[in-house]
Amino acid sequence: MSGTSERRGTLLGLSAYLLWGLFPLYFPLLAPAGAVEVLVHRVLWTAVLCCVLLLALRRWRPLLALARQGRVVALLALAAAVIAVNWGVYIYATQQAHVIEASLGYFINPVVTVGLAVLLLRERLRPLQWAAVGVGVVAVVVITLDYGRPPWIALVLAVSFGTYSLVKKQVGSTGPGGRGVSALTSLSAETLLLTPLAVVALVGIEASGRGTLTADPPWHLVLLASTGVVTAVPLLLFAAGAARVPLTTTGLLQYVTPVMQLVIGVAVLGERMPLSRWVGFALVWVALVLLTTDMLRTARRGRRASSAAVQAAGPAGGSVTAP
Repeated sequence: MSGTSERRGTLLGLSAYLLWGLFPLYFPLLAPAGAVEVLVHRVLWTAVLCCVLLLALRRWRPLLALARQGRVVALLALAAAVIAVNWGVYIYATQQAHVIEASLGYFINPVVTVGLAVLLLRERLRPLQWAAVGVGVVAVVVITLDYGRPPWIALVLAVSFGTYSLVKKQVGSTGPGGRGVSALTSLSAETLLLTPLAVVALVGIEASGRGTLTADPPWHLVLLASTGVVTAVPLLLFAAGAARVPLTTTGLLQYVTPVMQLVIGVAVLGERMPLSRWVGFALVWVALVLLTTDMLRTARRGRRASSAAVQAAGPAGGSVTAP
């Protein structure tokens, strides 16, 4: 991997996380549409944009190939369901002044993902990972005492996105011909699977008189339609960046978004952040430091093992796979 390619990948990935970090300023602009209506439009307009891109780029074949694989379709349907929950709760959080709690969800997401890997995939954790999970649990307890209730928004966001990540990992290992599924193909499949439900929901919202399509024409409709672009662009930037950088770089960049959300919640939107809540967040950050240290240490060992294997192979190592 060349230095130029890695730098470009880092910039692409950083751009994606910066855009995601600005979401707390974007979704309130869609008022008076509520969280469910915004979610429905987000699904529909993202599906429309994906179809346009598939046509323009002539990438229908991978999507059609997926349709013939029952296991992959089932996994994508599960991924679509959990990401819809994630989107809906996040939209609700930004519209109801719970941006700080939403940021907490994405701070604890790496810890929750590790916990889910133990529970669902029976993975064995290393000592630092166990320590991170333990500190993370203590942090949630502290924040629960501070709020006077479990931080359900943060927990739902973390568990839903952690589950989504695990499901997508399974999809990546069972794609057509054993290859991974591209970001565009995956997003297209997920939103198309959700489209029938979204259409029914939109008809119901409009029939009940709670719809806002006719509010402030045409700008409100333009804003609702923009949810497709706002959803697809960061994801495609992320996918392009992740393909060019090591996993450790992506792992470090992921903290950009919750940091931005926290800053926006405190400094821009003026949400309360008492000392007791700072203590809970500080514990979360300790857990993340432990996870990051473990990740970097494991990556370093992997590079050393790879280098040792190359050296052991000697000058003829490059012809091992020759016929």
